[in-house]
Amino acid sequence: MTAPSDLPITRKWPAQYPDRLQLYSLPTPNGVKVSIMLEELGLPYEPHLVDFESNDQMSPEFLSLNPNNKIPAIIDPDGPGGKPLALFESGAILLYLAEKTAQLIPQDAAQRYETIQWLMWQMGGVGPMFGQVGFFKVFAGKDFEDKRPLGRYVAESKRLLGVLNQRLATRTWIMGDSYTIADIAVLPWVRNLIERYQAGDMVGMQDFPHVTRALAAFVARPAVARGLLVPKRS
Repeated sequence: MTAPSDLPITRKWPAQYPDRLQLYSLPTPNGVKVSIMLEELGLPYEPHLVDFESNDQMSPEFLSLNPNNKIPAIIDPDGPGGKPLALFESGAILLYLAEKTAQLIPQDAAQRYETIQWLMWQMGGVGPMFGQVGFFKVFAGKDFEDKRPLGRYVAESKRLLGVLNQRLATRTWIMGDSYTIADIAVLPWVRNLIERYQAGDMVGMQDFPHVTRALAAFVARPAVARGLLVPKRS
């Protein structure tokens, strides 16, 4: 890979600190996963706001880093072997940063794969289903006369919350006493479902006390409070 300073994306978002990890993001549930992770790890990084209102994610510069035009994405100037590494997809970035630092992921092989299992559960289920609830309740889908799509996604979101509630019934965090990338992946979406989409009553959050207890502990973490605001909106 060429030097980070030679990449097209740096023409639109110049790096003031090119020796730091570069984060291209927006404070959405997927975006804050990575900013929270970086804050938890204490890694030096430089955030860049990818403004959806300006269609930054469709710019040639951003597409040169992530052809899938989604946030977040990173460039780590000190990647494997000391060479720069560009990555997109929030789950892949969480896993990379956990393995790079040997933090927030169990070192025991079995528990490591169990953690990855819950990370994939969020990527494949929680994110897409909660996101669809938001689309049909808050965004363009709210104008659909046919309410069956919203009903379908609400029902599936309730099912997923039930799975999570059962998991947390006897554990502090998803993996037990240890806070991991599984929590960093899942809980921003729960927060978004309640706060951004205002769907707590719709999905019956009162029926999932272990989820709300874990969410309260999550947002009380100083690194989470900082990461939820990164990158700062203009």
